[in-house]
Amino acid sequence: MTLTVVKYGEPVLRRRGTRIEQVTPETHALIADMFDTMQASRGIGLAAQQVGHAIQLAVVDVRGVKDRPSSLWIDGQEADVESFMPLVLINPVVTPRGKPVAGPEGCLSFPEIFGEVSRSGEIDVVASNERGDAFHFRAGGLLARVIQHEVDHLNGILFIDRMDSETRTNLKEEIEELMAETKARISGKK
Repeated sequence: MTLTVVKYGEPVLRRRGTRIEQVTPETHALIADMFDTMQASRGIGLAAQQVGHAIQLAVVDVRGVKDRPSSLWIDGQEADVESFMPLVLINPVVTPRGKPVAGPEGCLSFPEIFGEVSRSGEIDVVASNERGDAFHFRAGGLLARVIQHEVDHLNGILFIDRMDSETRTNLKEEIEELMAETKARISGKK
């Protein structure tokens, strides 16, 4: 089932997610719905906050993205990114390993708004999967960028917070317009 992706201005986007202590049937249902929603929206990552749940859960799938390569290492060995997807991250912890690299980003909660964001080129990730099993890996390229973007969401941080002041100034009008539309929609529901 596809869920509604909340837009900038919804308070849940600024909430730090609570840890998931146990993977339940409800967690599995939410994961399936998040993948459906991400795919329907043509996204490559989605955090629980973006569908109204302030918990430490994100889904990622970079399969088929050819113009921005990803890299993956498991236990120090290079691994096939495509076979590692789709990816469920529960309670993820990210440790930056590479130098910051600027690159374009968008966000399903900011439709049609794109900007350059600097993020670590490589990261180490420790998380649990959909079965609640702990796992770890190193990611680079687009996969590292997407995971950092989604983990930021889990901590109430948005990609606009990571933009340099010039980029954010250039997008100010669009960001303010989206905020106003969201606030108007929220107040109309009350």
